[in-house]
Amino acid sequence: MSITQAIGKEVKSYHWFVQLMLLLVLVGAAAAVYRFVFGLGATTNLNDRYPWGLWVSFDVVTAVPLAAGSFTLGAIVYCFNIKKLEPLIRPAIVTGFLGYSLVCVGLLVDLGQPHKGWHVLFFWNLHSPMFEVAMCVFAYTTVLFLEFLEPVGEKFGWNLSLKVLRKLHMPLVIAAAGISTLHQSSLGTFFLIAVEKLHSLWYNPLLPLQFWMSAISCGLCIIILEATATHKWMNQPNEGVLLRTIGKILPWTIGAYLVVRVFSLFFLTTGPLFDNPVMTRLFTVEMGGFVLALLMFSTTAVRNNDRLRAIAASVLVLTVILHRFNVSMFGMMDMNNIYYPSMTETLVTVGILAAHILFFVLIAKYFRIFVHSDGHEEPAQSCPSASAYSHG
Repeated sequence: MSITQAIGKEVKSYHWFVQLMLLLVLVGAAAAVYRFVFGLGATTNLNDRYPWGLWVSFDVVTAVPLAAGSFTLGAIVYCFNIKKLEPLIRPAIVTGFLGYSLVCVGLLVDLGQPHKGWHVLFFWNLHSPMFEVAMCVFAYTTVLFLEFLEPVGEKFGWNLSLKVLRKLHMPLVIAAAGISTLHQSSLGTFFLIAVEKLHSLWYNPLLPLQFWMSAISCGLCIIILEATATHKWMNQPNEGVLLRTIGKILPWTIGAYLVVRVFSLFFLTTGPLFDNPVMTRLFTVEMGGFVLALLMFSTTAVRNNDRLRAIAASVLVLTVILHRFNVSMFGMMDMNNIYYPSMTETLVTVGILAAHILFFVLIAKYFRIFVHSDGHEEPAQSCPSASAYSHG
């Protein structure tokens, strides 16, 4: 195959991918408009028994830990002084900013009266964990936006703004770590009110701590998957050396989570544990996933192999997703009255996911977010097919 043919194939693949993501975003946006016009009752399967469905379980409770890589990596680099991981921070910030921005979209879609969403900023309920999470998500999204402004300033030559942003860099990192710790744990606090609704396999007083600890491991795994994907599909240099360092950290974070999980299960849980076969199977798969990820990341051969390391990260991410669904949905489900998301709920969620991927690809194309461990700085148009398009 000639160079011209290869470039043409890359351009075609890039355009096809962008068009597909854009189509999914438009379909999701149309479903959201349909929800706003006709209301929650007519467009969703939510009811008094299940007031929180897919939009809360995935778009909020699950999406927040998936976007936790920015605060986790920032704490590791600047608080624990592991500066060699610094090249991974900018892509993690972009992922976090997009993730939290789209969490806000999911929250607005799920609100019964979204036009009153701004009330949380002025009418404070200091006794509500939902208020704390709302304020922290708003504050952390703002912090991530300010951190994201640095590559934007570089793109447009805002020298004065860049100087201000770089002076604020360390305070922003500290603020991000503190705010994230608060709201990652407060997501677990939500479900402490479901004393007789959430199954005993997941209900315990350490649920907020478990949410925070699992988010740390999940955020690190998302960084591994993100770096692996950008190397494979966006022609970025292989950051295997840095990812191996993250792989060495993960057995400690996963192991600490499992210790807390097992301790709370057998010493702090008061209700029956294995009385429901469906819940027992879900719990077994969940715990098996954490143990498998721990064993894989504890193996040098897995940490040093790009493919196996990505598989191990995928196992952990899928396990955290299952854990969040077990807590926020499956663990509270009535087997005689099972909730299924409607087509509208599904299309909105797919649209939000597609928007995250699409915006990341476009930002990676037009802004310099990749600064690699060898000191090489990628130009703004770093996607190979995008580069080919610009020269075609």
